[in-house]
Amino acid sequence: MGTELSGSTALVTGATSGIGRATAVRLAALGAHVVVSGRDQERGDAVVAAIRADGGRADVVAADLRDDASVAHLADRATELGGGHVDVLVNSAGVFPFGATTDFTAKDLDETFVVNVTAPYLLVAALAPAMAERGHGAIVNVTTMVAEFGMSGAGLYGASKAALVLLTKSWAAEFGPSGVRVNAVSPGPTRTEGTLGMGDGLDALAAGGPAGRPAQPDEIAAAIAFLATDDASFVHGAVLPADGGRIAV
Repeated sequence: MGTELSGSTALVTGATSGIGRATAVRLAALGAHVVVSGRDQERGDAVVAAIRADGGRADVVAADLRDDASVAHLADRATELGGGHVDVLVNSAGVFPFGATTDFTAKDLDETFVVNVTAPYLLVAALAPAMAERGHGAIVNVTTMVAEFGMSGAGLYGASKAALVLLTKSWAAEFGPSGVRVNAVSPGPTRTEGTLGMGDGLDALAAGGPAGRPAQPDEIAAAIAFLATDDASFVHGAVLPADGGRIAV
């Protein structure tokens, strides 16, 4: 177990699978008390059990990020479990619809932006001011490479995450002077439960980058953990690509 985050509380959304789960496990290994959040209580319990079995500290708070009241409860409960403070917020939860513009309805747009933009916004609004009062804190948003360039079929998903990119920079300007670092990680194709349906398409998407393969969740979690620790003490408002070089070339 590491000590880089000893004494801190970290809230990770979308932590019951994929990148969020890998991030929760890694932050716990660095000494953080991790509040695991997702919609499924049973899967959350499994993540907490795995962290505790490795000697870490974790609790689960089930939440539906589509519901404002549930988001508010999540922020309050995480603060309570953290002994009155949340020091690290990782906005990892997200939905990623792919399809033609004509495939989606107004309801689809609303649901995508509620989870990918509104929920992180509400959590930052709830937790960042207290971080600023204490003079320290780290917020890491998980975006996507398709927020950086146009891709057919990825307009809705990319647009929602592009909004989160801009919010990352705005929050860095707003809260950075008070000691709160706000940054983002921009993953490329990653092999998770959520991308299983892409099949060989995931490999084809990743083939265009120098790495030539999809990432594993742990590789994205490592980038998130870096931004969450004091190793990134002079990093504010950055979007760190963790995409195998896909947007670089």
